[in-house]
Amino acid sequence: MTGDSTLTRRRAAAWRKWGVLALVAAACVACDRRSESTDPPGKAEMARLDFQLKDMNGADVKLSDFKGRPLLVNFWATWCGPCKHEIPLFVELVEKYRDQKFTVLGISTDDSPADLRPFAAEYKMNYPVLVGLNNDALLEAYDAVFAIPVSWFIRPDGTVFLKRPGPATKEWFETQVKALIAGANTEAQ
Repeated sequence: MTGDSTLTRRRAAAWRKWGVLALVAAACVACDRRSESTDPPGKAEMARLDFQLKDMNGADVKLSDFKGRPLLVNFWATWCGPCKHEIPLFVELVEKYRDQKFTVLGISTDDSPADLRPFAAEYKMNYPVLVGLNNDALLEAYDAVFAIPVSWFIRPDGTVFLKRPGPATKEWFETQVKALIAGANTEAQ
């Protein structure tokens, strides 16, 4: 009987493993189908900047206060491996493009301020870290309910330049930031 129960446990573990792999594959396909979307000229979607959140220190932050800047809104969580990989990229981009008023807003989808403060210090986050926890309307508006990271690039006029579910490379982010800033500079002239 011991051999049968060992075999049963192994089979159950194998089925769980394959089930998890199937879910991951389905998520990848879904992300691939929904990846990077931009609107054609004249049909730009307006970003939802009508939300007010708390930052990790308890201060009120209105997303509308960032209108007029090239903006990257990134939805993430402290437990998310790909999110942790992207944060140093954002820190570098903020430093590099600060003079062009480029801003990153990091919105944690499910971490408390008490969890965010030490995490932000450890990762030397040099941009606003906002609390998205229990703000379902915000997460729904930015397609950040089921999967993270999700990144939205927003033009200074408040229109959506690009939205991307899933992680990306440093090169990809830098290319998008350059295009966003170039477009902002063209609009300003």
